[in-house]
Amino acid sequence: MNEEHGRGPEGAGEGPAAPAARQAGSALRRHEAPRPGVAGLLRDGPPVGPTRPGFWRSPLRGPWLTSVFGALLLVGIPLMFVTGLLSYAAYNPDLGGNDKTPDRGWLGFYLFSWPTDPHWLYRLTQGVHVTLGIVLIPVLLAKLWSVIPRLFTWPPVKSVGHALERLSLLLLVGGVLFEFATGLLNIQLDYLFPGSFYTLHFYGAWVFIGAFVVHVVLRIPFMLRTLRDGGLRKELRRPSGEPAGGSTARTPDPTHLATPEPAAPTISRRGALGMVGAGSLVLLAMTAGQSIGGSWRATALLAPRGQDPGPGPNGFQVNKTAAGVGIRAQDVGPTWRLVVRGQGQERILTRAQVLALPQHGAALPIACVEGWSTEDQQWSGVRLRDLAALVGFRDEAPGLFVQSAQRSGSFRSTTLRDNQVRDARSLLALRVNGADLSPDHGYPARVIVPANPGVHNTKWVTTLTFGDPA
Repeated sequence: MNEEHGRGPEGAGEGPAAPAARQAGSALRRHEAPRPGVAGLLRDGPPVGPTRPGFWRSPLRGPWLTSVFGALLLVGIPLMFVTGLLSYAAYNPDLGGNDKTPDRGWLGFYLFSWPTDPHWLYRLTQGVHVTLGIVLIPVLLAKLWSVIPRLFTWPPVKSVGHALERLSLLLLVGGVLFEFATGLLNIQLDYLFPGSFYTLHFYGAWVFIGAFVVHVVLRIPFMLRTLRDGGLRKELRRPSGEPAGGSTARTPDPTHLATPEPAAPTISRRGALGMVGAGSLVLLAMTAGQSIGGSWRATALLAPRGQDPGPGPNGFQVNKTAAGVGIRAQDVGPTWRLVVRGQGQERILTRAQVLALPQHGAALPIACVEGWSTEDQQWSGVRLRDLAALVGFRDEAPGLFVQSAQRSGSFRSTTLRDNQVRDARSLLALRVNGADLSPDHGYPARVIVPANPGVHNTKWVTTLTFGDPA
């Protein structure tokens, strides 16, 4: 009887409802069982989503396509970095008052005295820096698209070495996105980020280039081998549905970029490369004109807008307007005076007295960190070295500290090196293209120096201090 009713030693004395109770208890225990921990997740394989090998299904992905984009960036990014370093050096940041990154330490090891010849040097280097950065955007985005499966590898960390590799990848991807984003915002004069652009972009560039060098050292042997073994013509002729070189059954893909479950192709490799190249060419056409000038300037649709100077002798680009930086009528009106100091001497001059000094001319452009520049403008005014002679520097003019009537914003003052002051084309300009300076171009007087960044050609000048400002 006991066996017939399912009773045994464990169920002795149970009532008719006991089996149901045992079943409910078992279900409750299963419900309350602890969820799998990290070890369980790693043991069970990648969860549903981008960590699954079959999630990324484009048949275009593979080591060959990634290597092509990597080779282009391997040429472009170092050139951008070098021209960026030159841009930083052009500010003469080792002079007092010029440095926006005072804690740079050894990162300024390469700084040198920025020359004044050729007079278009900064226009060239900064134009290349900005234009190349914009042209590389499609290549950068294509490169990131091609390696996105690597960002979701499973497990996320396998070892200490793998963790360090992942950290370098984070610095690489995060650094390049940060540099390009802040650079693009600066070009459009949109400072949405906190802090100074110069500080953020400077330190961000060094973090990024460090990660970039590590990545190149680790990956360049494989990249070169992939490009050599694949061959450009061979890969471009490969059928769209066939995985790219390095991902066939006989030649496994060590990068795991090629999908094991390719989807139907929607574009060929030739079409993908053509699309990226066309995007870069369009951006080149929409950007380069702001540095080339002439009739090309009309094509520079990505150049900063909203600062139209109008026609006439003063009809060329400005960044800072007089109203925008708080210049008042009394700051630049008849009561304006130029104070010239040096060697314990001081001269105070009206604008008429400055105009009465020997006047000289110079054909120089304005070139700014945003990448835009003007053609050579015809400036006239007093040589800086002649003004130095007014306070006793008759042989060799020293460096110069320039102060402006500008009431707000950065670069209200600048320090010029002695080689800049001594150049015969370096002027305290009073006129441009045969007319008085307009208020937005710095009336009553501004500095103009060959190969100098635009923001260091200080406008609305009030005080010139030659030698040690102290």
